[in-house]
Amino acid sequence: MGQKKRRKKRAQKADRHELYEQAVQEPEADIDLVRRIYKNRFARPPRLMREDFCGTAYFAAEWIKRHPENRAWAIDLDPVPLAWGRERHISELDPEQAARVKLIEGNVLDVGHEKVDITVAFNFSYFLFDTRDALRRYFEKARATLLEDGVLVLDAYGGADSMRPSEEPREVEDFTYVWEQHSFDPITHRVRNYIHFEFDDGSQMHRAFRYDWRLWSLPEIREVLAEAGFHSSQVYWEGTDQKTGEGNSIFRPRESAPEDPAWIAYIAAYR
Repeated sequence: MGQKKRRKKRAQKADRHELYEQAVQEPEADIDLVRRIYKNRFARPPRLMREDFCGTAYFAAEWIKRHPENRAWAIDLDPVPLAWGRERHISELDPEQAARVKLIEGNVLDVGHEKVDITVAFNFSYFLFDTRDALRRYFEKARATLLEDGVLVLDAYGGADSMRPSEEPREVEDFTYVWEQHSFDPITHRVRNYIHFEFDDGSQMHRAFRYDWRLWSLPEIREVLAEAGFHSSQVYWEGTDQKTGEGNSIFRPRESAPEDPAWIAYIAAYR
């Protein structure tokens, strides 16, 4: 009995939000990308940012640290990750920095404030809108949050491998992150995915996160953005490391791309 309790200890003591941030999020790289997207278009740095479906507001907190004129609004329906982010990230800011970020518990379709340079919706969060009408309503709202020189930046994933059940483990420091594609419906494009965390003592945090989404394609996303009134959109496609054949984390504008069984891309939509 004692050995069994010891084996469970790491999973029981672990914090799922902290594990998620370590395994999934790279706010520094995302900030570099959105700044580059914006400056390439408007020849000035963005200062005002809105993070939809913000979770723990990790991106927003890092945005504030980048420049003394940066301001952010971070919005999520779930009070639990917001409270975690307030304690973990916002509390680490100095008073002047903390005053420049607003964490808001609310529906992204309803929350209003002054208009911003950039609105972001990352980690495929907007995939929760599972009809074109629902997705269009969100894009219309996102467009309304933007100044005239404004950009909505999204991420997306796809490829043949995203349409079949599978598990993809990846080592992250002292634990294993497992992305499970549990189910895919080819008629509705509804997917159910899970994130698990496994530890070297044999314990695991099973189904730490669950996602019920529609797997939207890039053409669909761009078409709905246009229907929502965006002037234009651009796909930023990841380059390939010639030695490994894997993605190199460098995203550049592309209008076509080679077949890829598992890809991640960004979409910039210009108001």
